[in-house]
Amino acid sequence: MTGRTTRLRRLLAAPEILVAPGAYDGTGARIIKELGFQALYLSGFETSASVLGQPDVGYLTMTEMVARVGALSEAVDLPLIADGDTGYGNPLNVHRTVRQYEKAGAAAIHIEDQTSPKRCGHMLGRHVVPKEEMVEKVRAAVDARRDPDFVIIARTDARTTMGLDEALDRGAAYHAAGADMLFVESPESEDEMRRICATFRGVVPVLSNQIEGGRTPTPGVRALQEMGYALAIFSLGTGFAAAKGMRDYLETLAATGDTSGVLKDMILFDEFNRLIGLDEHAELDRRYQVPG
Repeated sequence: MTGRTTRLRRLLAAPEILVAPGAYDGTGARIIKELGFQALYLSGFETSASVLGQPDVGYLTMTEMVARVGALSEAVDLPLIADGDTGYGNPLNVHRTVRQYEKAGAAAIHIEDQTSPKRCGHMLGRHVVPKEEMVEKVRAAVDARRDPDFVIIARTDARTTMGLDEALDRGAAYHAAGADMLFVESPESEDEMRRICATFRGVVPVLSNQIEGGRTPTPGVRALQEMGYALAIFSLGTGFAAAKGMRDYLETLAATGDTSGVLKDMILFDEFNRLIGLDEHAELDRRYQVPG
């Protein structure tokens, strides 16, 4: 079977936009595969929320993120695009981060140009390092990969505080340093999104980060493809939906002491076991059973 990095390269080069929903655990990864998506995305935001119960403000470590990359890569064979935050330090740290993400099974990583401690790309209060510093991080990331198909995505957060022109200038510099894809975070209008795509059309593919309730418009996959995006990550919606479902369930339990009224909104025991692979386990158990 073709490797995940090579498959991701082919998907990104195809004329159709690639849609990568976010997953923060193995159950979500399995649902994404079951529904026919061809790639998935792992965000630092949802990993921080699910592992630490903390906001995406720089608490999550590289080790914790690599562990989650490995777990999702083991759960499904889809190409995994993973959030690498700032690379967790200077260019030497970026070099090690790329090696660890690649070893854990990611097919792509994105590194951003924020100062440390970083913040979610749709929060205010973000600041960016000098462009030249980020260029060296991109160079370190490119040099670190062992698989030439492993995708290096350079993200800039300059739009919010320094304007779109600065963000586009940084994107061009990061591509010149070797980035395979650009991630201009949090444009604030569809006109800005079109300008990003037009600037880099035919030069380097670009991605859109679609966050429900965030700073960037969410016009739908068809409109994103028409704009010229090669990849749309729906990075946080699965976590938002799961939190709403858990809250509804727990509110019902707290208020009534009876969950029968929410059964219609749940995946129940047998179906959930099938989803997480109990049938596969049973087959392995039969295959390796010691004759009695």
